[in-house]
Amino acid sequence: MDFGIGFLSNNIMLPILDFFYGIVPSYGLAIVALTLVIRFALYPLNAGSIRNMRRMKVAQPAMQKRVKEIQERYKDDPAKLQQEMSGVYKEFGNPLAGCFPVLLQMPILFALFATLRGSPFANIDYTVDFQVFPQEKIEQIQPQNFSTGPKTIYVSDGSHFPVLASVPGGQKMVVGEKTDIRLQDTEGRALEDIISEYSSDRDFAPRWTVTKGEELIDVDDQGHVMALAPGDATVQIEIPGLAAGKGFLFIEALGRVGVTGEDGSIHWDILAMILFFGLSLYVNQQLTGQGGSSNNPQQNAINKFTPLIFSGMFLFFPLPAGVLMYMLIANIFQTIQSFILSKEPLPENLQKIVDAEAAKATADEDRKKSLPFEPGGRSKKKA
Repeated sequence: MDFGIGFLSNNIMLPILDFFYGIVPSYGLAIVALTLVIRFALYPLNAGSIRNMRRMKVAQPAMQKRVKEIQERYKDDPAKLQQEMSGVYKEFGNPLAGCFPVLLQMPILFALFATLRGSPFANIDYTVDFQVFPQEKIEQIQPQNFSTGPKTIYVSDGSHFPVLASVPGGQKMVVGEKTDIRLQDTEGRALEDIISEYSSDRDFAPRWTVTKGEELIDVDDQGHVMALAPGDATVQIEIPGLAAGKGFLFIEALGRVGVTGEDGSIHWDILAMILFFGLSLYVNQQLTGQGGSSNNPQQNAINKFTPLIFSGMFLFFPLPAGVLMYMLIANIFQTIQSFILSKEPLPENLQKIVDAEAAKATADEDRKKSLPFEPGGRSKKKA
């Protein structure tokens, strides 16, 4: 039994999605609601990570100074060094502490991401590889049933089933042999029968394409495969997503992929989401103290270019519009969360560090103002 990403998607994400679609029949609003529910559920974990980053930003200069002193003082006494380092982490906090909340929430976020990349928001693909042998090797081939992993297919609003692609005779064939690729659920019911029962008014005709070895096999629109010549070949089956062509607000189609279309036209809705995603990422960096204020110039440069890098990724590795909408909403939510948490008072020991640094900066400024000559100037010699 699958207790990984697929389990979370099928048993948590999809029921929530169906629930909200049942209240407001809009898959766009369902994405918004699903994203917000998951983000509110993960709020405590994410808040812990944001608080830790904020504290580390404040404590980093003093902490680095203290660590350097301890390492110099106890470099010949590992036991004492470890004891003193534990005291530093107890006082300032452990830099790695913020990683644990992120790691704990990753499986749920991956499951949410996988859910929005699948049906009903995007077309679903299955891939079946075939090996075709000469006729004289027919006795060496042992028929063995093959099936892909199941994927959830929405056949109507609120009705979805785990569907797999199956080849009863297996993937090994000889020239002149025929076989079928069957689309069926985990109980053996044919997809066409399920569609006729739940969605007689919708067109779910699968698209069959030979993506490798077109001269080696032939497949028709019913999934009948004919072996023509020896070699390796691949068949791709694509099932249309129920809501892939539906729009929401300024998004023309939730399943649309890429900034440019096949005709070279620009998809302004997708481009706008990518730009807003980068902007929200930049604002979030400023709020969490990752916007280039460290003492490391290289780290500052990386932080400044991070929003551009992540936004640019969507140009070269395009995602469906529905997934981009989820990522944009999630990032805006986190930005608001970071703003709220930035107003929280710091722990008393860290506030003392902030006050001490501010007092030192004020004293330095007053000392400069009290000098009787400009910085860099020379005092006059007595005659």
